Amino acid sequence: MRKILVTGGAGFIGGNFVHQLISKDIAQVINLDLLTYAGNINTLASIIQHPHHTFVHGDINDKNLVQNILNQHTPDAIVHFAAESHVDRSIDGPATFIHTNVVGTFSLLESARNYWEKLEGNNKKNFRFLHVSTDEVYGSLGASGYFTESTPYAPNSPYSASKAAADHLVRAWHHTYGLPVLTTNCSNNYGPYQFPEKLIPLVIHKALRGEPLPIYGKGDNIRDWLYVEDHCSAINRVLEAGQPGQVYNIGANNERTNLQVVDSICQTLDELVPSSPHIPHAHLKTFVPDRPGHDQRYAIDASKITRELNWQPQGSFETNLRRTVQWYLQNSSWLQQVMNGSYLGQRLGISNN
Repeated sequence: MRKILVTGGAGFIGGNFVHQLISKDIAQVINLDLLTYAGNINTLASIIQHPHHTFVHGDINDKNLVQNILNQHTPDAIVHFAAESHVDRSIDGPATFIHTNVVGTFSLLESARNYWEKLEGNNKKNFRFLHVSTDEVYGSLGASGYFTESTPYAPNSPYSASKAAADHLVRAWHHTYGLPVLTTNCSNNYGPYQFPEKLIPLVIHKALRGEPLPIYGKGDNIRDWLYVEDHCSAINRVLEAGQPGQVYNIGANNERTNLQVVDSICQTLDELVPSSPHIPHAHLKTFVPDRPGHDQRYAIDASKITRELNWQPQGSFETNLRRTVQWYLQNSSWLQQVMNGSYLGQRLGISNN
């Protein structure tokens, strides 16, 4: 059984990835997470004591800690999720994004390189460093076209710029030092355990409380929506068979405007919660001033990972959105615990500082 060091494994995508590895008996996991506002130990409640899961509370910038983990557990791979990830928060406070996403990735790369260089034989040959990134590094699309692995980078927010910088570091560590890296760039994720500052869980939370559902601008910004379990299966497939130095775009060909997504959530809640006093939930929609520099459209061409690694997403957007809404309805205690912290559903990303 493989041993994998997962950074950010108590967050949204990282937490789902760890659950998938453990539930399918794919690997032993060493899970390193700083447990910032978006990292939640309750996300790991069902596996925290699993014999194949080891949780370490710590920072990827702590080189001594990371080196000790690598020396003690001798993982076969590092899968790097740990990152600040919300565009609105990056507008209000970009420094944190530079520290975690850029400096943190540099620090982790150096720790990985020092570890990898000491490996021998097949252990060295088979080691992988997989960096999980975003389609936002490519900038904004017009009404047509798709992001491919060769699309020039043109990040437009502090968040996407920090991820683009991290991508470039990962590429450079491969070409300069030979570190066997893999990079994935994904479209917008949705599913269980997502922090409710993001559109889908925020709308679910607010709709159930009868609060206004904020829609930026005209609601016509388009995203390609990827179910998180599909994303995790794609990452695992890249880890298994991806070629070192290569980039793989991961998407599901599910383009929707933000307004369409909100309408779908409202319709699903109307059906699943017929006793709600706020039916029809669509009456709660409220248009608010747009995000500064809001990218108009993202869309992924995922043909490379399908062609080369035989991966494709499962299920439709409607089916997986319904599963997502059902999960939040069935796990209201998880959502309530998150909403009892510093984030209470307030608008972010409008700072003039």
